[in-house]
Amino acid sequence: MDESSHRPSVERLAELLDSGEHDGAIACLERFETAPTEERKAALDVLRRVESETPGVVGPLLPALSPFVTDGERSIRLTTAKLFVAVAERDPDAVVPVLPILTDRLADEDEFYFVRARAAEALGNVALDHPDAVASPEVVAELQIGLSFDEPEVKEKLAKALGDIALGDPDRLDHRVSNLAEHLDDGDELVRYYLCTALAAVGCVSPAALGAEADALAARLDDENHHVRGRAAEAVGLLGRVDGDDSVPPEAMERLRESREDESSFVRDRARFALDAIDEGDRESGDDDGEGTLAGLRATTDEAVEEITAEDGTGVCPSCGHSLPDVGPPMCPRCGSPY
Repeated sequence: MDESSHRPSVERLAELLDSGEHDGAIACLERFETAPTEERKAALDVLRRVESETPGVVGPLLPALSPFVTDGERSIRLTTAKLFVAVAERDPDAVVPVLPILTDRLADEDEFYFVRARAAEALGNVALDHPDAVASPEVVAELQIGLSFDEPEVKEKLAKALGDIALGDPDRLDHRVSNLAEHLDDGDELVRYYLCTALAAVGCVSPAALGAEADALAARLDDENHHVRGRAAEAVGLLGRVDGDDSVPPEAMERLRESREDESSFVRDRARFALDAIDEGDRESGDDDGEGTLAGLRATTDEAVEEITAEDGTGVCPSCGHSLPDVGPPMCPRCGSPY
């Protein structure tokens, strides 16, 4: 008997999701596991549409998506990983039960690198609220080692995950400061921004941990991107709380003074914070969500990333993350997906 005749339609899956019938939707989804590739893609598209329109609906279905994450078709694995990212952004609690699925994708050296990157991004989103569940030494090592990838889009996701882990629990990275600092001169400004943010987060709770990388941080005070300059100034200021200006290179002090008049308020505010922090030593600011605090870092990161991305002038492919050209047909030059 033709198995397809007993398989629910994509429309039926959509109806079950829209009506909140999770058990029925899970049973329906399980029957798509053996469907042809195009039908599996269509089912995933329904899930992405529903999650976009009604956040939280897809979360309970994530365990049933495990076979899709290891699907033999690369595009299915990538689309599923992107769905995990979308859920993790708005409902990180729902992703905690399926974290092993994501860590396995991240650790699989034979996996398509964009799938690994999306797995890292989802892990980072969860780490903001559940750092203990995500940031094992093995996961942190995978992310850090992955910064050596040549593909900028992949490194961006790995650096973002490291930044998210640091914002969730800075102690998870205080022994990785030197490893992160090795990549502060990366050619990708988002990578530099995320890593400066991660180091600033570490500095919020363990400023002395930044001491060996004072020169690397000071070098970012001249970064071409003002968000990177601002985060670097914040990190240098936190370091300065340890031993005042004795812990900060002289040229960095001069650069901070100059940055008080920077055209960017993001830089100005953080340069002034840094000079005040260095002058005050270990006496912390009374502002619980201002410069030099974890709350302040978390509150300003999304906006900074949006501005950096806008400044870049190019979009990225929604399927593989490749930077899209300003001109040409509406098709990704890497994977061929329309956009």
